[in-house]
Amino acid sequence: MLFNSLEFVALVLVTLALYYLPFFRFLQVQLLIAASLFFYGYTNPKLLLLFIISVIINVTTSYLVVHGQERRRKLYATVGVVINLLILAFFKYSPLFGRTFFPEGNSVGEFLAYIPLPIGISFFTFEGISLVVDAYRGRNIPEYRSLVAKSVFTHARNTTFFVAFFPHLVAGPILKAHDFIPQIKEKYLRQIDWTYCYKALVTGYFLKMVIADQLNHHTFWIQYPYFESHSSFVLIVLLFGYSIQIFADFAGYSLIAIGVAGLFGYRLMQNFNFPYISSSFSEFWRRWHISLSTFLKEYLYIPLGGNRKGQGRTYFNLMVTMILGGLWHGAAWSYAVWGTFHGVALALERFWNDRFPTAGQPSLFRRIVSGVVVFSFVTLAWLLFKLTDFAHVIKYLQAITRNVSMPSYMAIVVYVALYSTPVVLYHFYYLYKANRSNSGRGDAIIVRSEPYLYALMLFFILTNSGIGTDFIYFQF
Repeated sequence: MLFNSLEFVALVLVTLALYYLPFFRFLQVQLLIAASLFFYGYTNPKLLLLFIISVIINVTTSYLVVHGQERRRKLYATVGVVINLLILAFFKYSPLFGRTFFPEGNSVGEFLAYIPLPIGISFFTFEGISLVVDAYRGRNIPEYRSLVAKSVFTHARNTTFFVAFFPHLVAGPILKAHDFIPQIKEKYLRQIDWTYCYKALVTGYFLKMVIADQLNHHTFWIQYPYFESHSSFVLIVLLFGYSIQIFADFAGYSLIAIGVAGLFGYRLMQNFNFPYISSSFSEFWRRWHISLSTFLKEYLYIPLGGNRKGQGRTYFNLMVTMILGGLWHGAAWSYAVWGTFHGVALALERFWNDRFPTAGQPSLFRRIVSGVVVFSFVTLAWLLFKLTDFAHVIKYLQAITRNVSMPSYMAIVVYVALYSTPVVLYHFYYLYKANRSNSGRGDAIIVRSEPYLYALMLFFILTNSGIGTDFIYFQF
């Protein structure tokens, strides 16, 4: 069920109407669980079986970690994490394994190649890992102790809700148990922050329906073999457009999820913080897909040793984290290459900063040059998302160098520029607000202009939305 569908709007409105009735006050969580299971199974009810099995595993192992025998708690935690990873590996990476290690026509390879990918599996298995690990850590951390209730029923209810809550279920933001479960309590209509929800929903739907869906019509030409008939200039413009599209698509989804969750009284973490203003690769990863980057840092990079075991080990840990983060996105070697690119960039950047530390803030000129370099690198790397066949990526790069003299289809350039401009202005508007805030000049102009900006976005949502398409991150 797509966020930009009438069915989803109806589900939210009906659930919301029941949710705040006095009769349902003590059944709010159960109502949201029912709505979430309906949401997940709407297109393919068979997927619910795997989802429920995953939830049962995480309920059982996390409960045993806290309330089981002391000498076996580490074993229970290990079993919980391993089973989550095995489920993810089997359904997500069996096709890659089958294509890579079995010849064409082999029955085992064909069986593995056609194993279906359940939607959202990358997200709900990571959240299951978060619960099990947090439960294990929580033995000695007071703020974690409430994650696993003494009552099995209460714990099962809370765990199911934590994993299933439909705004974040299929494409994030990735929730961590210690952030979400303490929020589970009775909610009241008067507690809704309507302004917060309105801004998140309008911005999210504008980014998805007006920007991403419109750009999708034109970035289609990046696919093989269509790109071979376009000039170098158009191919570069298309790459820029896809970079804008993937941001608008995923940031839009996250904002819609945040807004819908807010209507039910729950706060989800910010997932994007204007990533294309980043002047370093480490800053980019503090601003892009924040829920994934913080998850990888907290549950992979730091347990590997982080930066506590010397420079060489730090670079190794960065590479491992980014390569696995790349493979998390999809069952194709192009994603591993994408992760490797970012891992190398982060390691080289850290090496440079270690060798040539700078005192004070960098100049404006240096920040601009660094920002252009980072954005260009990130945009080039997105080609690995659009063309998952690495051979096609090479052909695309060859076409850029070969098609210099070809005539350019300026209509494509105009449309990409037109629908990319709001995202560019969106980032500059953030810089403008930050500059006024830092200079102490106040934000009176911003306060006066924002209602008109949101009204304008709402107008374009109603009048200029593209043909609805799946969110890009649904494939992950």
